[in-house]
Amino acid sequence: MPVLIVSGTGTEIGKTVVTAAVAAIALARGLDVAVLKPAQTGVGAGRPGDVDEVIRLAGGVTTVELARYPEPLAPATAARRAGAPPVRPDDIAETAGKLATEHDLVLVEGAGGLLVRFDEKGGTLADAARLLDAPVLMVAPAGLGTLNMTALTSEALRARGLASLGVVIGSWPAVPDLAARCNLADLPDVAGAPLLGAVPHGAGVLTPARFRASAAGWLAPALGGSWDASRFTADAVSGPLRARSHVPRPNGDEFRPMSC
Repeated sequence: MPVLIVSGTGTEIGKTVVTAAVAAIALARGLDVAVLKPAQTGVGAGRPGDVDEVIRLAGGVTTVELARYPEPLAPATAARRAGAPPVRPDDIAETAGKLATEHDLVLVEGAGGLLVRFDEKGGTLADAARLLDAPVLMVAPAGLGTLNMTALTSEALRARGLASLGVVIGSWPAVPDLAARCNLADLPDVAGAPLLGAVPHGAGVLTPARFRASAAGWLAPALGGSWDASRFTADAVSGPLRARSHVPRPNGDEFRPMSC
């Protein structure tokens, strides 16, 4: 797996932190890692972008940013409004392929979701993944609505003959609600791929040393970590529900939630 595409089911759901965690684990194993950000939007010139955050959290990775557009929009729209050339799937594939000849692992972090447009012809990250014949790691939110977004992304992958490596929850809340807990059991089914991790909310503000020391505990062995999906799901689902199983309702009835 020299090239891995990291794509979200939407935006602002933890792709960069997940990318940094995968990179940190690989670096700790002695691998040479490169991170490619095809299009950085919403960040002005001279300001730190996503690849800078990956370096801060993970450490010594090679980073490449193909284009930067100041407005926080889809890459194709941001490029058009900036009067700048777009990034095309061929550009992404060519750069990732070159990086793969010099590194053990190349992580390509998308912008928003899988089918966000990069150019005026409708080129997407999925097109780049097809050109690279690279698997896709989906990053999804924890709570209500994630099953639909994950199912749609998975359907898009299957329709294009692309491989889904699995799903990582990009920001697992300290106090998960019922939907988040039940989603742990349902996500693998709707994704047709395994659950490969749950990065805790706030991981991105940890010190770099603590982030690097903790990353392996957030991700499954398929990503180089030690996280156990079955154990995490069982603890998350049964623990909080058991604790609330005998809370009386105002009318005197007992609240007895069903197991997910």
